[in-house]
Amino acid sequence: MEWVIFLRWLHVLGACVLLGTGAGIAFFMLMAHRTGDARLIAGVARIVVIADWVFTASAVLIQPITGALLAQAIGWPLSTGWVVLSLALYVLTGAFWLPVVWMQARMRKLAAEAADADTALPAAYHKLFRLWFACGIPAFAAVLTIVWLMLARPSL
Repeated sequence: MEWVIFLRWLHVLGACVLLGTGAGIAFFMLMAHRTGDARLIAGVARIVVIADWVFTASAVLIQPITGALLAQAIGWPLSTGWVVLSLALYVLTGAFWLPVVWMQARMRKLAAEAADADTALPAAYHKLFRLWFACGIPAFAAVLTIVWLMLARPSL
């Protein structure tokens, strides 16, 4: 029983990290972007990319492992409706997250180049930012839905 509580704790902790890191990264990138200051944007994007790889990637790896072990320990078949939907949303989230990490790295490079040249942010940066923002909305909504599914465990 203690093992199940530990697994549940790890799983919830991973969900908190995914949700918290996602919200934090989005907030700081948006606030930096709003300044229009290429040097500030480059610095924030540098930290955001590191945070995504350290925190988000770790949680992304831990979640399916702890989830599968927890389902097995509790006796929930992975074919249970809410589990299947959670897994599908998890894949959807990943499909948005991977390009977002690339976009953040690219925006960091474009902002650093603009700062070094003392020029305005290029059109490519602004296009990437809009796409980054657009990808964040469904990814964040999917994570929120997964957390709700884990708590409510509806019959589907």
